Amino acid sequence: MTREIYDIGEIPPLGDVPRYMHAALVRPERYGPPSTAMAVEPVEVPPVGRGQVLVMVMAAGVNYNGVWAGLGTPADVIAARRRQGDPHDFHISGSEGAGVVWAVGEGATQYRVGDQVIVAGVKWDESAPDIRMGTDPTASKSQRAWGYELNFGSFAQFTVVDEYQCHPKPAHLTWEQAGCFLGGGSTSYRMLNGWAPHTVQPDDPVLIWGGSGGLGSMAIQITDHFGGIPIAVVSDDDKAEHCLKLGARGVINRRDFDHWGRLPNAEDTAEFGRWQQGARAFGRRIWDILGERRSPRIVLEHPGRDTLATSVYVCDHAGMVVTCAGTSGYNGDIDLRFLWMFQKRLQGSHAANVRETRAIINLVAAGRVDPCLNLTMPFEEISQAHQLVYENRHPAGNTAVLVNAPEPGLTGMP
Repeated sequence: MTREIYDIGEIPPLGDVPRYMHAALVRPERYGPPSTAMAVEPVEVPPVGRGQVLVMVMAAGVNYNGVWAGLGTPADVIAARRRQGDPHDFHISGSEGAGVVWAVGEGATQYRVGDQVIVAGVKWDESAPDIRMGTDPTASKSQRAWGYELNFGSFAQFTVVDEYQCHPKPAHLTWEQAGCFLGGGSTSYRMLNGWAPHTVQPDDPVLIWGGSGGLGSMAIQITDHFGGIPIAVVSDDDKAEHCLKLGARGVINRRDFDHWGRLPNAEDTAEFGRWQQGARAFGRRIWDILGERRSPRIVLEHPGRDTLATSVYVCDHAGMVVTCAGTSGYNGDIDLRFLWMFQKRLQGSHAANVRETRAIINLVAAGRVDPCLNLTMPFEEISQAHQLVYENRHPAGNTAVLVNAPEPGLTGMP
């Protein structure tokens, strides 16, 4: 007889779907720092629709989506969904994870109950008019971030996902390794390989902001795999060794410079001159690492407000600055003279399509890219895990929480 609910780490009989599950919920009345915004509560297991699968989550990766959801800013995701008719007054974060297929909906044919999978973090409507006309699904107007814009993410015992979000889990990876790398891995893979002709080539210098974080750790390895020259930027000298071990040619501590922030008015020659002096000094540090006066062909951006002007300035002629976020602020200033006169490209990039997602999984499966898991915490401490990220006190690399996996180090069903 099916039980109403199972304890965290208690594995039901294969395919037995309880009515309720434990999940880390964000509620509007708790909006604020993650330590108080998230709380584990019982909720109903979501139903499985056509083309979907129910996954019993074994482990999940921690990233900034959960922090944003808990803060209620830059978007109140609960209010946004309720305006669209969603009745739920809570949010379950988690935009990456790994687990076991537990039920299969009508029309889902690629996976069977018992299959071990990694889940990618974006959803779209495969019948959307723009996709049917050939638009890359990640650029579709129907595309949404699972576990952020969409509810019922991976921070729960069970989650429902569209079948195309699932990818076979490499057998040798532990659950926590499999669940932690895909957010940063797939995003950085697309940034470095998705925007022809600016795809990373042998001997290409690539500047990588936040080199010790999840995104940066994966980008260093991907650049190195394709023969490029990764140069990492960090905020703490203690993080430099992590980047060098992953293959960075050199590391720059951005705290050695003080010109960050909004770009001064170009008509204020004194202030603009001081900013340009700082940007030039930063560029010379890149030359010192390379041992020659060469500039990055690709700059992998995500801080935004503090760094975008410098990124455009130091990027090589006819090179590309590609950005996936604005973690220091959304007002990104640039001097257009450096963009048009030197024919540089400023490119936005978001998530990854199915092919790009499978490509980074294959690199990890082959041992050519390390998942960079450096911290694993139990599900009961999920709010503390996000608090570490919020305060930038998490270790270099990726962080995971165990969900139904009863202990770290397991590669299959316990």
